[in-house]
Amino acid sequence: METKEQKIERLLHLKKERNAIILAHFYQDGEIQDIADFIGDSLALSQFAQNVKEDVILFAGVNFMAETAKILNPGKIVIVPDLDAGCSLADSAEPAAFAKWRQEYPDAVLVTYINTTAEIKALSDIICTSSNAEKIVSSIPEDKLILFAPDKFLGSYIKQKTNREMVLWNGSCQVHEMFSEDKVLTLKVEHPDAIVLAHPECPPNILKHADIIGSTTKIINYAVTSENDKFIILTEPGVIHEMKKHAPDKTYLDVPNIDGCSCNECPYMRLNTIDKMIAALENLEPQIHLDEELRLRALLPIKKMLELS
Repeated sequence: METKEQKIERLLHLKKERNAIILAHFYQDGEIQDIADFIGDSLALSQFAQNVKEDVILFAGVNFMAETAKILNPGKIVIVPDLDAGCSLADSAEPAAFAKWRQEYPDAVLVTYINTTAEIKALSDIICTSSNAEKIVSSIPEDKLILFAPDKFLGSYIKQKTNREMVLWNGSCQVHEMFSEDKVLTLKVEHPDAIVLAHPECPPNILKHADIIGSTTKIINYAVTSENDKFIILTEPGVIHEMKKHAPDKTYLDVPNIDGCSCNECPYMRLNTIDKMIAALENLEPQIHLDEELRLRALLPIKKMLELS
């Protein structure tokens, strides 16, 4: 039976043998974050993926992220630890229904959150992330109606921030919509000196209690650099690992969900394991394959996002 250390040593040996690079999202388990060559939120991962020099990209995240890496860098072999690592938000945008919705507003500009499949990206005018959504929406001429998909809560937040006319797709992230408002209020009473940090994918009844609202990277950076030493975290708790690495003496409080458990981990992100990463490098599978015509259509709105970012 291999120890964890032996498994990691084998993984790193395979990585070198395959001339591979490991990219990981902040929502991964801490042990995966620690062995990644680059770790980031969706925007940073997209920006990084387009310039990867290695032959193989092992993407520890969810599958739409690996698809984005393949769209941006088609000459690379892109593999994932588990093809079942999907996304509840991406699943909310079924391509046929989405295309029909898009056709109902032929003159509108469709801004699509990066948490979507390649098929949905290919139907879009411009992609955004939580880091740049406000900037991208603000760049669109004011006489244009904006469609925003698929996250209705992020869309509602950006609509409020920009005061733009927007039609929202009815999608949401199961992690961010499940936080208990009662537990947020209880923690605020128990820890009146704590700063509440929230991701804009949370619903309005949660965001109204936040002191700082922002992307994954913004939340992490604020917690690390702030003079305050206690934080209530309203996003996937994988970010706390990064916070503790850079500011270990601070206190980070995760919030229970509406069922009462402190278990707001993304079940899809947590499908990835060291064992599955080893198997992916050994077999170069599961591998991301995209039809070239689809890839090129999906590439255009992503490139527009990157140019504005």
